[in-house]
Amino acid sequence: MGQSVRTSPADSERALSEAYDTALLDLDGVVYAGGNAIAHAVESLATARDGGMHLAYVTNNALRTPDSVAAHLTELGIPTGADDVITSAQAVARLISEQMPDGARVLVIGGEGLRVALRERGLEPVESADDDPVAVVQGYGGPELPWGRFAEASYAIARGLPWYASNTDLTIPSARGIAPGNGAAVEVVRIATGAEPQVAGKPLPPMHRETILRTGAERPLVVGDRLDTDIEGAFNGEVDSLLVLTGVTDGAQLLAAPPQHRPTYVDADLRGLLTGQPEVAAADGGFRCGGWTAVAGAERLELDGDGEALDGLRALCAAAWTAAGDGVCELDPGKALARLEF
Repeated sequence: MGQSVRTSPADSERALSEAYDTALLDLDGVVYAGGNAIAHAVESLATARDGGMHLAYVTNNALRTPDSVAAHLTELGIPTGADDVITSAQAVARLISEQMPDGARVLVIGGEGLRVALRERGLEPVESADDDPVAVVQGYGGPELPWGRFAEASYAIARGLPWYASNTDLTIPSARGIAPGNGAAVEVVRIATGAEPQVAGKPLPPMHRETILRTGAERPLVVGDRLDTDIEGAFNGEVDSLLVLTGVTDGAQLLAAPPQHRPTYVDADLRGLLTGQPEVAAADGGFRCGGWTAVAGAERLELDGDGEALDGLRALCAAAWTAAGDGVCELDPGKALARLEF
């Protein structure tokens, strides 16, 4: 992939909304949680958009159509058109269309988002293994998806049909907590068939390619809350990324991130789009950011100073990632993190 190992977050003198032409924003945990807007998201996105930044919303959730996602965002106070939404359903539909003839029948195990995306690419969605499909596609179908749909996929795959998956996220956030995602459903079919699907969603290249094709971004910035999808997807696409701490990733997970999960920038929430990012500089045998200095000690990370908690976290990242190199930080961050409030 040609990328060097990141050992500290990068800095930017300009606001990120000025330094990049397009923000490729994840939704759950970044823009909203449980259907409700996350604090500061609506105002921050409005300011970035008014300043000329193109906003695109990129989701691994293949259940909803771009129209329904755009309508939801607009209801939250974020005016959005369907063309501003890119889903893993669209990415997997393009992948199938490149390998199957126009008009090919595809067995759908999932929701309406998959059916709309297949039709957009000139493919015909069908519901049964007995409808003469030439391929099977599986995407998140919501909590009410009948168990029999997995059997239908298994019958078709056992006949030798190629199998595609929109994504393999094992979990999905909901208003009541963390629920099984499409990856868990894919595992059911994998166990039954012993087959392996072609996967399109984040962090894999088909999703990044779909996003760039649809947005025309020249200087994109991936914005997400998950290291293993959003940030790894940016790494695979060789573009910069901003991790926001409003979703699933916490400070300890960030410090222990392997190279492909290390973001370019870190901020508390989407207000980070509107500001520059402070420099993390080597100092006193460790790293300094703002009023904090962090050093990798023999058995733990040592943090000293007083200032913005995020500055301390950025300095800690530099110490941890330098100590880890190509691997994962094994130092105990607990004492240092206990002094930071996010």
